[in-house]
Amino acid sequence: MKTLLSLILVCSLYGCQSSAQSEKSNKDFEITKTDDEWKAELSDMEYRVLRKAATERPFTSELLNIKEPGVFVCAACENPLYETKHKFDSGTGWPSFDRAIEGSLAYSSDRKLGYKRDELLCGKCGSHLGHVFDDGPRETTGKRHCINGVALDFKPKNN
Repeated sequence: MKTLLSLILVCSLYGCQSSAQSEKSNKDFEITKTDDEWKAELSDMEYRVLRKAATERPFTSELLNIKEPGVFVCAACENPLYETKHKFDSGTGWPSFDRAIEGSLAYSSDRKLGYKRDELLCGKCGSHLGHVFDDGPRETTGKRHCINGVALDFKPKNN
């Protein structure tokens, strides 16, 4: 009986492992660097979020309240990802957008919380950005791209 319970426990834990990192590594991205190169270029928090799929605390991003016209780019490679005109206040504490710039993202999935979530990655370097959910504004796409602010840099529109 103990052996059976141990086997069930091991299988359950294995089943909850995230497959995002293995799926991500199988895709060839335009920008590829070693782990040491990423560590040297990114801040500690950027590295943890962008390369290890951590999540920043809600309501801590300096980008949360930006409303001026411009583009949000990947903090790792400056790939243009989101435009301010598609940003909205979701009340979640993370920058939220109803859509990305076409062709800017790659998609994966993870099961870190025990259920499948759709993970958003930078389409150029494969960095983890956040997740997409189906609870966004119904009058537009119905999607909510919930993005870690530390994964983004903001480039104001030049007038």
